[in-house]
Amino acid sequence: MRVLHSPAVVAVAVAVGIGTSACMGSTKAKDTTTTPPPGAPPGLGTYYQQQPAWRDCQGSFQCATVKVPVDYSKPGSGDLKIAMIRLPAKNKSNRIGSLLTNPGGPGGSGIEFLRGSATEFSQSLRNRFDLVGFDPRGVGASEPIQCLSDRQLDKYFATDSSPDDQSEINDLVAEGKQFAGGCKAESERLLPYVGTLNAARDIDVLRAALGDRQLSYLGISYGTYLGAAYADQFPKNVRAMVLDGAVDPKLSIEETNLQQAKGFETALKAFATDCVKQPDCPLGSDVNGALDKVSELLAQTDKTPLNNSLGDGRQVTEALAAAGIASALYLKELWPTLRLALSQAIQSRDGTLLLRLSDALVERKEDGTYSSLMEANMAVNCVDKPYPELAQFEKDAATAKKDAPRFGPFIVWGSLPCAYWSTKVTQEPRALTAAGAKPIVVVGTTRDPATPYSWAQGLSSELESGVLLSLDGDGHSAYLQHNNCITRAVDNYLIDESVPKDGTLCK
Repeated sequence: MRVLHSPAVVAVAVAVGIGTSACMGSTKAKDTTTTPPPGAPPGLGTYYQQQPAWRDCQGSFQCATVKVPVDYSKPGSGDLKIAMIRLPAKNKSNRIGSLLTNPGGPGGSGIEFLRGSATEFSQSLRNRFDLVGFDPRGVGASEPIQCLSDRQLDKYFATDSSPDDQSEINDLVAEGKQFAGGCKAESERLLPYVGTLNAARDIDVLRAALGDRQLSYLGISYGTYLGAAYADQFPKNVRAMVLDGAVDPKLSIEETNLQQAKGFETALKAFATDCVKQPDCPLGSDVNGALDKVSELLAQTDKTPLNNSLGDGRQVTEALAAAGIASALYLKELWPTLRLALSQAIQSRDGTLLLRLSDALVERKEDGTYSSLMEANMAVNCVDKPYPELAQFEKDAATAKKDAPRFGPFIVWGSLPCAYWSTKVTQEPRALTAAGAKPIVVVGTTRDPATPYSWAQGLSSELESGVLLSLDGDGHSAYLQHNNCITRAVDNYLIDESVPKDGTLCK
């Protein structure tokens, strides 16, 4: 199981089929609401002087593309097209500028996110900003990373990622090597250049192309890492930045995996605490007993996969069942669905609903095809940090199983393809300080499964101008949960640059 740093709203949107269209610009109409951008870095003038050709693309949205260099150290060696979408501000006479958004992943489509979630943003933001989404390099409509066929991805995600013996480890190694080899074979040109530092440089090109002298940005989950990387490289270009569901850049991959696994255990315990109070809870009336029942279900499924009534021939293996449980923990509103899915699995060995939740997590569509999410996710992660060799994975998985018994091994082994990646990474993780930037608001949720609250605390302290805003609650990220306290603080900051008090805790 490869657990994503992506917002729950994306998984839910995929599950119900929101958003299917990529965006490309065609007309030559000029946006007269923008102002000339500041000077470009040396050698990049042609990129910074672009004026996107916006066109209507369903509903009130407009779409366009912008060129960026594949390799910023050699701008003339080839270009990439970055696809964008925007929802123009309702109040044009009082428009502030663009609010660039990123939903996380890495690998999440900002285009599909904005299509499915624009109305979830407050009316205040929609009145004053053009809401802008984009597909980062290697994602969706921006020359996506390709690695495996849909059938190969089905097999990869179903493979036992909590191995009990050497044979099962060998299976994981074979799948990991195939994934890494497929990416090299299908996307070798892009693989060295899809990392977060390059994607952050792309954002500055987008800012200039949008006509904004400074960037207003809302990043969720991995989008917080992307935003922090931008602020660290371009601190003077930040107007206002919200980093919601924060990633801590200084952590090694071993620390990241273990802490994320613990985050999912914390979220599962919160679910179990709520479940045992409900009349339809299939886990009994005791929290510890409920957690044991989840463990028993996964152990039984490891021996005998659950049934699947979707008619696609897939068996619901332990890996898929664990992914389905994890998927539902991203959003508290999915807890009733998880209770039903566990009831079906425990009482009748029917894993169909768990499978649908797992499919939503990895963006597998009903026709059996996948978006670019998971391949881009792997590609970006593998070049952002150095990864250990196989022997260290075995040690890390054993440690994770002790500290996070239901999710630890799945999360650790999910990174294995990076051990065989064609592009080797040497730079070590480091804290990002964004020295000289205006105040940056970091938002954390206390029982966030995918980005533990300690990461928000860490990032806010590492950023020179970081301000911590917290939600005492469940689920992944905070702004889209429509908590009045969070919404008011974020809106006031983005619109008026009114910075919330550091350490503010919303109930």
